[in-house]
Amino acid sequence: MQWQAIDFDWNQARAFLATALEGSLSAAARRLKQTQPTLSRQVAALEQQLGVTLFERVGKRLALTETGTDLLEHVRSMGDAAGLVALSASGRSQAIRGQVRISASEIVSAYLLPPVIEHIRAVHPEIDVHVVASNRLSDLLRREADIAVRHVRPEQAELVARKVRESTAHLYASKRYIRRHGRPKLGDLSQAALIGSDDNALFLETLQALGARVTIDNFKWTTDNHLVGWAWLRHGLGIGGMIREVAEATPGVERIFPEAPPIPVSYWLCAHRELYTSRRIRVTFDLLAEAFSGELPLRKRAKPGRRRAKPRSRA
Repeated sequence: MQWQAIDFDWNQARAFLATALEGSLSAAARRLKQTQPTLSRQVAALEQQLGVTLFERVGKRLALTETGTDLLEHVRSMGDAAGLVALSASGRSQAIRGQVRISASEIVSAYLLPPVIEHIRAVHPEIDVHVVASNRLSDLLRREADIAVRHVRPEQAELVARKVRESTAHLYASKRYIRRHGRPKLGDLSQAALIGSDDNALFLETLQALGARVTIDNFKWTTDNHLVGWAWLRHGLGIGGMIREVAEATPGVERIFPEAPPIPVSYWLCAHRELYTSRRIRVTFDLLAEAFSGELPLRKRAKPGRRRAKPRSRA
């Protein structure tokens, strides 16, 4: 090992890596939770230390130079190695106190996780839960989250995975939509308005497999946010799919094709093997597994503005 040749600051290398991957100093600063001037000084210090130019300004954006492109993969490998060091160290920690980052889809985060994390907090108040609500699969190998709730089994050998629940999804519409347009038949949805997402092709394939006569033109409303799509459905804009637990806890929504076969939905908990050795992560993982394996305590929400009248006292 040539120790004298390795004398630059890792923070400077990290600043270069984040800027290259995020595409700008401002985006990298937000990602690293630093100020843009600080990040700019770190990149400039690395360039001076190495005696090279890593970025050049093209209009209002930064572009990697040829040298910067050549060095990027080496620094990326350093970042991966640093992440594994932090991952391994975290996994050896036996303290329960601290933050646990749980990633899940928007719907699961908003509807299924609240009573679960409330229970975790009640059992272990020293655990602070941070939920990463995203429909994109979090990269557990890069520590984007500690534990992930997924609907697909992970393929990476580095991950611990446990199936904790089997459920179903169905097609739903609001009572308001049904009153306006009637109850459609599964065999003919040609006049129905469907609420889609950023993957309408998969939704269309699922509907056709159920026997629905429908085309891509039926998707009148689309959004990449599933919470927004569910709000649209509740408002009466169209027909959409939803997992059973959420739909049954939502007033004013009906399953419209009870004769259609259910769409299977699995729940998997995932964590990195190294991190799973951490007592804090393992305890949270087990509490999540226990909650999802049983009956999730979801209740139908009362309609806004309507309160149950208090019984009158009898004199």
